[in-house]
Amino acid sequence: MKLRVILIGAAVVASFGCVERSLKITTEPQGALVWLNDREIGRTPVTVPFEWYGDYDVIIRKEGSETLKTHQRVKAPWYEYPPFDLFAEVFWPATIYDTHAWHFELAPAEEVSEEALLDRAVSLRREARGEAAPVTEPLEAPVDEAVEEPTQE
Repeated sequence: MKLRVILIGAAVVASFGCVERSLKITTEPQGALVWLNDREIGRTPVTVPFEWYGDYDVIIRKEGSETLKTHQRVKAPWYEYPPFDLFAEVFWPATIYDTHAWHFELAPAEEVSEEALLDRAVSLRREARGEAAPVTEPLEAPVDEAVEEPTQE
């Protein structure tokens, strides 16, 4: 009987407090694909739950815009620090909604000419093969001023 009362009491206490954490990410323009810590989470606007406060690596890509790679931090609210977290997570009689919002402005992608793109591809191919880049200007012979002229005796 005593064990039953303890189990019921534990179930009642566990059914109380709860913190629901979410992160809302928006971009301008909308519809960009978002990765958080190398995990694809969807297209903007997107809202996802998160487990921990701290640092996140963010990558955002959209055709016609420059890829954005950044680092963001989700700061914990005061009630997530000990000893307050015990009350917020366990004993508080209602759900606490902790929502963080990030907004990113994407820069338009630079137009690259086909010729520049092909030149870059050729350069990368040569680099991958270990070939030297073509010399466009003649190299000048180094001048060594420390060399002495032979003397006649």
